[in-house]
Amino acid sequence: MFEELINDIVNQYDDGHWQSAIIISVMILAGSLTIHFISFKILKRISKKSDKPFLKQVWDKLKNPSLGLILTIALGVILLAFAPDNEFVDITKHLLKLFIIFFITWVIIRLVRVSRVIVLLRYDIGEKDNLKARRVYTQFKIIERILVFIVIVIAVAVALMTFEQIRKIGVSLFASAGVAGIILGFAAQKLIGNVLAGFQIAIAQPIRIDDVVIVEKEWGWIEEITLTYVVVRIWDKRRLILPTTYFIEKPFQNWTRVSADILGTVFIYTDYTVPIGKLREELTRVLKSDKNWDGKVNVLQVTDSTEKTMEIRALMSAADSPSAWDLRVNVREKLIDFLQKNYPDTLPKSRIDIAQHPDKSDAG
Repeated sequence: MFEELINDIVNQYDDGHWQSAIIISVMILAGSLTIHFISFKILKRISKKSDKPFLKQVWDKLKNPSLGLILTIALGVILLAFAPDNEFVDITKHLLKLFIIFFITWVIIRLVRVSRVIVLLRYDIGEKDNLKARRVYTQFKIIERILVFIVIVIAVAVALMTFEQIRKIGVSLFASAGVAGIILGFAAQKLIGNVLAGFQIAIAQPIRIDDVVIVEKEWGWIEEITLTYVVVRIWDKRRLILPTTYFIEKPFQNWTRVSADILGTVFIYTDYTVPIGKLREELTRVLKSDKNWDGKVNVLQVTDSTEKTMEIRALMSAADSPSAWDLRVNVREKLIDFLQKNYPDTLPKSRIDIAQHPDKSDAG
């Protein structure tokens, strides 16, 4: 088949112009490669000298897909201009159409990701008060996945429509689209529900990236949000995978919904003889010496009492939940140590009164 193609080209340009066709084809390919090389060489130099990191992202993400797209278009132009009509050329042209669709899809996906990176470079999710950054990260990560999903679906549909047989089948399928839609709707209702829940999370944002949550009696951070599932990083480095519909349909605790700062509590149970004033002074001393305390809240109160003990609650504030956890652990340890060393008699105890019974001889 390849020999037939060469013979056809030679016969088509039997007057000697086929050499010119080859030279022009080589010039088209060489020119395309040269333009691409020079453009990205300039972009690379600018990105190295510039203090704007997004230029490096553009160079890094678009270099390979743009090269494939330019070469494919150049080959398509050469075939359209010089190749004769035969079966091999038709198949090659069709393959080039598919490659062009593939590379265009690749470029668009990379552009979407570069856009997301450019926007997120202005926000630091690692800072203490990162509410705005977490909101933007969540929105753009979900929007990126939605756009990539839509681009891929459209690309696959366009690629399939390039086949004449599938195009004819597609026309007939439109006639029964109502029945097929109902069947597919029942079959994929959970998937569709999760995707719609992903849209709701992107818009309403009941959770964001790096939010501190308690779900299924587990405490952790929102690590990843996709269209169909959410990854929660548990404090002991386990991962809890939940469908996105969970955060729309079921109640859960979000400790950083409004801001990153949080209140921590420590409960201590003591005897009624404990000196509350001294314990309050010790709490203040411990908080001032702990770097995790943000200096806003320092409260010690008796919150309950039983026939045996008093319940004392220490309330303190921290900039974020990890700091609050470390602060609570330290305060609990120091308060118990303070009572053990200075007021050991005030620790919880049980009292038993033993009644004195008279001797039988005295009774006589």
